[in-house]
Amino acid sequence: MTSSGCITRRSINRRERSRCTPIYCDRGRGAIVFLYLRVMRFGFLQTVSMIVLLPVGTLSVVRADGVSDWSVFRGDAALCGVAGGTLPDRPVLRWSFKAGDSIRSPAVIADGRVFVGCDDGVLYALRFADGERMWTHVTEAAIEAPPLVVDDTVYVGSTDAFVYAIDASDGKRKWRYETGGRILGGANLWRSPAGDRRFIVVGSYDFQLHCVDAVSGKPVWTHLTDNYVNGTPAIAGDRVVFGGCDAVVHVLSMSTGKPTAQVPVGEGAYIAGSVALADDHAYFGHYGNQFVCLDLVGGRMVWTYDGGQHPFFSSPAVDDKHVVFGGRDNQLHCVSRAGGQSLWTFRTRGAIDSSPVIIGGKVVAASTDGWLYVVSLADGRELWSYQIGRGIVASPAIVEGVIVIGAEDGRVYAFGAEPVQ
Repeated sequence: MTSSGCITRRSINRRERSRCTPIYCDRGRGAIVFLYLRVMRFGFLQTVSMIVLLPVGTLSVVRADGVSDWSVFRGDAALCGVAGGTLPDRPVLRWSFKAGDSIRSPAVIADGRVFVGCDDGVLYALRFADGERMWTHVTEAAIEAPPLVVDDTVYVGSTDAFVYAIDASDGKRKWRYETGGRILGGANLWRSPAGDRRFIVVGSYDFQLHCVDAVSGKPVWTHLTDNYVNGTPAIAGDRVVFGGCDAVVHVLSMSTGKPTAQVPVGEGAYIAGSVALADDHAYFGHYGNQFVCLDLVGGRMVWTYDGGQHPFFSSPAVDDKHVVFGGRDNQLHCVSRAGGQSLWTFRTRGAIDSSPVIIGGKVVAASTDGWLYVVSLADGRELWSYQIGRGIVASPAIVEGVIVIGAEDGRVYAFGAEPVQ
């Protein structure tokens, strides 16, 4: 066991893994764009080159009725953490809901409902308009992972080592799939180009990435790494990209599960959060106290941002010019996407493990100091804040200018414009 809570596969056997204390890490979901590789170099495996580019502009799911959803952590498949629309200048508390224990699970929002896990082992479905409880589903241990909503099904991993598929309308279980360790990261969805297959992919503390049929819950393939898989994998085209506590960025084929690239980041550079993808680059922080922009074509570091003595667990928000992420140094950092130069920092009174969201020239961020902040994307000035009182490690979801977030006090909060009387 290392000081980070990450371990090497050779240091313990399967029976011992359950006694290891996990680090807290962020979770996410993935996919806007991706590219692929041509030769064997920089740790990449030899393969046929392929490029798949998807539009970066569409960041949240838009239903047929024109209403946006935040149906997966970070709001989009590439984990970019950018919401559509705008926030009011002075958000007000619209509602709060008291759950049975602390909330570390980031909420998701779909079809007028909020879905969020809790340390009491319960998945809660709340009405987005007023926070009224609609149903609950009980698992056997704490839920820290964000749910994933696809059509009429909610998928969520639990620290009981199971992935659950739950009917979004009534909370009844459709199936559950067992991994060999606790699940802290969110699931992500892959649809085949022909639309005839849908796979769920999720990481586990059994050192594996699991691919499961979304309809039946039957295993499709697994990929073994050398350490915990904490964050949510990012998907683009046929490719899935994720990092883990083995300090490696992994790239696999979704259709086959075969590894196509492995990029070592550095000794001790455990990747506890989720990777964000934009164009042919991956953005992520690690336990080696750096934040990195990785060129997926050449397998080289384009730039690194030094965290001093402090690691990064927060997953980034990435737009066309900015990369914004929290640090264990109590600061929110904004750097240039092109070169990694610091544009500004915003200091809080606690570590920022929560992942920020960019929306309409503003950044929404939460801290373990118990405050929720809105700052200017242009210069990092504080524009608004709200004291919840207990620490916040969950990340915000934003739909129609309403911020939804859970906290260590066991409440889910919704902030937005003053309701029309």
